[in-house]
Amino acid sequence: MHKLLFAALLSLPAMADFFPTTVYTAVSQADDNRIKLAKPLPYNGMSAIVVHRFKGSAKAITSYIVQNGSDGTAAPLDRDIIHHDELPTISTPIAPKDKVVGGLMYNNVLLLAPDANTYAKITSQHNKNWIHPDLYAVFLSDKGEDMPTRENLSAFAKQYQVGLVYIIRNKTAVLLDPLSKKIIKQKTISDLPKKGQFPFFTRFDKISSGWFSSETEESYYQTMEKL
Repeated sequence: MHKLLFAALLSLPAMADFFPTTVYTAVSQADDNRIKLAKPLPYNGMSAIVVHRFKGSAKAITSYIVQNGSDGTAAPLDRDIIHHDELPTISTPIAPKDKVVGGLMYNNVLLLAPDANTYAKITSQHNKNWIHPDLYAVFLSDKGEDMPTRENLSAFAKQYQVGLVYIIRNKTAVLLDPLSKKIIKQKTISDLPKKGQFPFFTRFDKISSGWFSSETEESYYQTMEKL
């Protein structure tokens, strides 16, 4: 019994390590669209916010960036900063010493899984703020979209503050950063059903738009391989 408990405890860090955590660094160089971080983020494709300190104690999020080089090189992301009709639009350029927060919302995860059993198994193993795929299904229906894409995942992430999309593919699991639209990590996975619910697990049989019940030759795994 003690050996089994010890083995279980040893397996916990391995599961947790699949999900990157929020990390902090700063801008060391900034020249046009080329940015260099003082300390690289753990993974290429990881998105981050840039926080600029103004005179006094005022500070604000001024930009989003994505790391594209293991040496800490990064580039701005074409993404709106938090907008408010009563406040001026922030146009402060990225500058050295600006603070950088990578993976700010990475604890908020949307899981796209082939069936209810796989969904329940994964969500029970990891302590995350799980954004239910039912919300994403309703979002797609409202937008009139007929298939999950990186573009509508990015739009959904903005509305529901999703930091990562955990996608179960055929024999692999990947983490998509919806801000950068880049896959940042992947691993092999087993004990998956041969056939998945199309286009992904949701508790809805139908949605008013009807796209979930439409006839198609596409399978769950084919859809996820395209994301």
